[in-house]
Amino acid sequence: MEIQQRLLKFVTRTNWVLFFLASISGVVILPPDFSRGIIFGGLIVTINFHLLYRTLKKAFRPSRLSSHRVVLAKYYIRFLISGAIIFVLISGHYVDPLGLFIGLSVVVASIMLATICELTKHIFKEAT
Repeated sequence: MEIQQRLLKFVTRTNWVLFFLASISGVVILPPDFSRGIIFGGLIVTINFHLLYRTLKKAFRPSRLSSHRVVLAKYYIRFLISGAIIFVLISGHYVDPLGLFIGLSVVVASIMLATICELTKHIFKEAT
């Protein structure tokens, strides 16, 4: 259980770090609609990640296990709300779609970084 907690903590922190780095660099370097896409995309995906974590944490609490239907219902509600927000942002031309895509990739990037870090720890641990 130790490795799972360590990975979760790393991914959670890295989500926010990557989000802030991408947002700040977008505001400084890129046009406003592109940087808004990065900011809104990063917020959508990071908040969804945290809400999913809370839902799963409550669902698997031994004292009161939740039905899988409740977990799936919450997941699909979040999915629909996120889709509606993304639709409004793109159709209203509030954000650049490529910037939004980059912002939505924040969690994927942090998971990839966590995987690379754990693999390098594992490889160097076996080498010694």
